[in-house]
Amino acid sequence: MTPFSYVRAGDTADALRLGAGSAAAYLGGGTNLVDLMRETVARPDTLVDVTGLSNTIEETDGGGILIGAAVRNTALAEHRAVRTRYPMLARAILAGASAQIRNMATVGGNLLQRTRCSYFYDTDGSRCNKRVPGSGCDAMEGFNRNHAILGASITCVATHPSDMCVALAALDATVHLQGGRGPRTLPFSELHRLPVDHPEIDTVLEPGELITALELPPLPFAKTSTYRKVRDRASYAFALVSVAAALQLDGERIEDVRIALGGVAHKPWRAWKAEAALRNGPATEQAFRAAAIAELADAKPLRDNSFKVELATRTLIAVLGDLAGAAA
Repeated sequence: MTPFSYVRAGDTADALRLGAGSAAAYLGGGTNLVDLMRETVARPDTLVDVTGLSNTIEETDGGGILIGAAVRNTALAEHRAVRTRYPMLARAILAGASAQIRNMATVGGNLLQRTRCSYFYDTDGSRCNKRVPGSGCDAMEGFNRNHAILGASITCVATHPSDMCVALAALDATVHLQGGRGPRTLPFSELHRLPVDHPEIDTVLEPGELITALELPPLPFAKTSTYRKVRDRASYAFALVSVAAALQLDGERIEDVRIALGGVAHKPWRAWKAEAALRNGPATEQAFRAAAIAELADAKPLRDNSFKVELATRTLIAVLGDLAGAAA
């Protein structure tokens, strides 16, 4: 591990001052960052501990929920308002990692975790454009069973590992940020970048910018929501495919819907095409299949992961079918 200094921020202004250096990094639970430092993938010269900041969960005036970036994943999953009003989020969090990691990990850190692509972690012999820009991507012709089928590029086919972020994408969450130019908010769906020509840049955050909170909007029909994760083993495994969805019916007609997919792209994948295909249509298996096919029409599977297209289709159909039964 490369030597580094450690400082603890007293407040947000202090964190921004301490994190202004080009090689500084904000430290939440450290469940991903410390691993990357051990593997010498990440080499910050300063860690700015922000776990003492913004660690509350509050109701907003509009009926939503404001979640501090330093809230632990376990605390968020166990919060009564989250479990009853946004069950997909609680289930997504509980599907991720182990209980010990959830007890340490923070909401802000979860948003900024990096891919678990094995080539990204292999600093001894693998080419990775995300780790060393311009070096190439060994996953393109290597073992790519777990890699992206949507939104990838010739520079990177890694997938985003978070379960929580898939639910946040479906829920139209808002990210609250604080930086050198003051505060700003950002739709969650715009936080993460697709790789294009710069896979080493994961988000649209400006240098030194700090996530301070997440805001969930009032979304009454999110009570009829769920998260389903398909993986190689029952626990402590990353998703091959996952689906976060919420459904609102008016009789047998789909009045509104929210869908996001995990395990298929470089970022949590909001299924805009599937949602558009479903709204104002019938809640039938045929309609669910047509929506899934519309969303996955642009999929570009690799040698080892073409199964993800059918797996995502079947998982989405099953999830929507369960929600339609619950809503009815």
